Amino acid sequence: MLGGGTEEEIGRLRRFARCIGLLFQVVDDILDVTKSSTELGKTAGKDVAAEKVTYPKMLGLEGSRELAEELRKEAKEQLMGFDPEKAMPLVALTDFIACRNN
Repeated sequence: MLGGGTEEEIGRLRRFARCIGLLFQVVDDILDVTKSSTELGKTAGKDVAAEKVTYPKMLGLEGSRELAEELRKEAKEQLMGFDPEKAMPLVALTDFIACRNN
């Protein structure tokens, strides 16, 4: 808004933000059941032990991975049409969130 974006551009950036926020959570839930406490730097399996509703619990591990990839793709699609050089840090952020290991 402050940068003078159009309503369409602002809407696309809002959808991008929702996608990467949800992507972060899905990946976090996946890591909680697939990595060790040492690898994560925090207690692994904590969500399962607390009986929290997680994406792997609802969708299974493979379904969660598929959702993560869909969110990654959707986030990047929202950036199409913006100056590629200016959008590059957001594309890199999306890939980092999707591929993080802890």
